[in-house]
Amino acid sequence: MAQGMSNSAACREVGINRKSGNRRRYGRKVVDRAGNVRVYLPITEVRESDALSERFLSENERIVIASLLRTGYSLRSIARELARAPATISREVRRNRDPRTGKCHPFQAQHRASVRRARSKEGKIRRDPELKEFIQQRLDLRWSPEQICQALRTAFPDELDRHLAHETIYQAVYLPHRGGLERAAGTLRTGRPARRSRRRAAQRATRFIDPGMLISHRLPEVDDRAVAGHWEGDLIVGTANRSTIGTLVDRTTRCVKLLHLPGSHSAENARDALLHAFTDLPAGLAHSLTWDQGSEMSRHDEFTRATGIPVYVCEPASPWQRGSNENTNGLLRQYFPKRTNLSIFSAEGLAFVAAELNSRPRRILGWQTPANLFANLVATLE
Repeated sequence: MAQGMSNSAACREVGINRKSGNRRRYGRKVVDRAGNVRVYLPITEVRESDALSERFLSENERIVIASLLRTGYSLRSIARELARAPATISREVRRNRDPRTGKCHPFQAQHRASVRRARSKEGKIRRDPELKEFIQQRLDLRWSPEQICQALRTAFPDELDRHLAHETIYQAVYLPHRGGLERAAGTLRTGRPARRSRRRAAQRATRFIDPGMLISHRLPEVDDRAVAGHWEGDLIVGTANRSTIGTLVDRTTRCVKLLHLPGSHSAENARDALLHAFTDLPAGLAHSLTWDQGSEMSRHDEFTRATGIPVYVCEPASPWQRGSNENTNGLLRQYFPKRTNLSIFSAEGLAFVAAELNSRPRRILGWQTPANLFANLVATLE
């Protein structure tokens, strides 16, 4: 096991039962016929002082699991109680329960988990030179890990130990000291030097949003596009995210306004640009604004106090809730291609682009132009 074998593989190697291996691994107590007790220490040293990530179950959580199981809770109920995935609880019960009785003893389970973490972390790919060479050759040909995993099943149909999950290859690439795979600049399509951590769902909402601002609280008249003056907004970004242009589109007329954001797209600059854009609008054509959850809108309350226009935000990762604006941003890429330095465009240049876009006839408007529709509405309000 010090060489990285699992308990089952080590037991097969030395020719003993897997349960016997478990007893030696975690320590055991033997009582002879005379009633004498002999305690054998575990063969693996456990380092209890290592700091563990929150993604691992703690000893306190294992105590709760054991207690709730005795009470009769289901695995899903326990998962809800601990705010964990049901699969996490199921795996914990399956792997760390007592192998003889099938019951969960929290301190024994904690010990089992600690010993399992403490064993050698050398990866399966490093231990198998032929497997490593097979994977490395295909990585050099720019195959994806998922494609390689499918090829392994074809190349080694009867060798189940060589059938990998693509996550195993990703870990071997990002942790070469464990996996042993070499990674050049174009090995993986992302080209990242390290893995990008994923935020949990509770971390995605920005701190400046309160429940009353969510798009679900928007008036019903906004959804049917019957009333003009409800705007959607966003930013398009230039090369290396260092330059931006703000975009506004009216949901009814599809009239476009572009915000000049020289220097940066900070919350202060975005607020000032929005105030300037809405200053010239008649009150009847400025009812609401819908944006995404970008930090540039963190001063939305100051914009609302100054104009009386409420700001609504979309749910995370839901650009379709601003469909008109997303479509408009796609049209604007004809003028502002990706990986372009957008700071070279002046306010006059942006106004020219907006005017040209608003003068295009649109099928969704019955082949009328946004400029004509918007001008007619302004005339009726005067």
